[in-house]
Amino acid sequence: MEETVEDPPTSAVLLDHCHFSQVIFNSVEKFYVPGGDVTCYYTLTQQFIPRRKDWIGIFRVGWKTTREYYTFMWVSLPVDLNSDSAKQQEVQFKAYYLPKDDEYYQFCYVDQDGVVRGASIPFQFRPENEEDILVVTTQEELEILKSTAQKLEQEAKAQKDGWETELLQLKEQNQKMSSENEKMGVRVEQLQAQLSTREKEMEKLVQGDQDKTEQLERLKKENSQLLLTLTQQKERQKKLEQTVEEMLKQEETTTLKKQLALKDENAGLSKKLSENKIIYDALQKEKERLERENDLLKRENSRLLSYMGLDFDSLPYQVPTSAQGGAGQNPALVYGNPYSGIQESSAPSLLAVKKCPTCKSDFAGDILDFTSEQQRPQPLCLSCPICDKTFPAKEKQIFEDHVFCHSL
Repeated sequence: MEETVEDPPTSAVLLDHCHFSQVIFNSVEKFYVPGGDVTCYYTLTQQFIPRRKDWIGIFRVGWKTTREYYTFMWVSLPVDLNSDSAKQQEVQFKAYYLPKDDEYYQFCYVDQDGVVRGASIPFQFRPENEEDILVVTTQEELEILKSTAQKLEQEAKAQKDGWETELLQLKEQNQKMSSENEKMGVRVEQLQAQLSTREKEMEKLVQGDQDKTEQLERLKKENSQLLLTLTQQKERQKKLEQTVEEMLKQEETTTLKKQLALKDENAGLSKKLSENKIIYDALQKEKERLERENDLLKRENSRLLSYMGLDFDSLPYQVPTSAQGGAGQNPALVYGNPYSGIQESSAPSLLAVKKCPTCKSDFAGDILDFTSEQQRPQPLCLSCPICDKTFPAKEKQIFEDHVFCHSL
């Protein structure tokens, strides 16, 4: 990787060895030759997921926090974390940035939170054949070297003890993680079974949703069709209502006309009935008058017959004819029939038929003119049978015209 100016994320928290086993460094040499590039190989464990700001630094042995790095390089994120190639990673340090002394250093993998996830064994930067060079030193230098060696041995022993303790912790942690991994595996299987069940349920829900969507579309089409049909029915109903209204108006007009016509006809009939009642009353009066006159005439006849010594009931009935004339009289009568003149004069009146000038009814002549003028006294005045208006007897024509006007 190329150098970047950006500083890596670090932390001031003291060393925590519980996370050192998540990244394992492989093929770490005991020493590297100065002046050459150094390739660092490492492996990502299953429980660790790398992130974009993770980095690998070179630390001097004895460091306490991640801020004490000598140099660093950004790590590369694998494309597929589940593949084997993604687990095996490497990063290269350029020779220019490497330490120039012979102190002990180690690789450390630091995540973007500044927490160490893995650490390598110590190594040095020194020539390969340095052990073969015979070095002549003075006794003082030898005593210094021994002191330095003892010091390094003590530091190495202390670090070894720490590593052994850390290794035991890592083993215990590894066992715990293995147990957890087994539990996680069971849990993963359960989750996968649940996921499969959920996927099937989801498929059913999706299918049900599609069915409901199709049903909704069908219902929308049916609703549109029903709305169209309802609109058409409303239009037809409106037309029918208009037609019914027009028919009702026409029927009402016709009924009103009929009622008016019937009312007029009823009024005419009522008027005619009133007039007929008046005529009937007049004729009834006339009939009563004529009956009274007939009684008078009968009493007059009885008087005349009594005067002549004859009985009216004993007289034979004889129908006068024009052929008999005067010779058709009863031979038993010595002086002849005293009523022969009356019968001859009244015969035309009995056969003649007259019409009422008011109601146009037919009356026998004996009702209006029962006897001749010679056998009954002439009235002094004429009385209208309808309005009781009187006229002189000599104004008979005027009287008849007056009565006729009541029938108009």
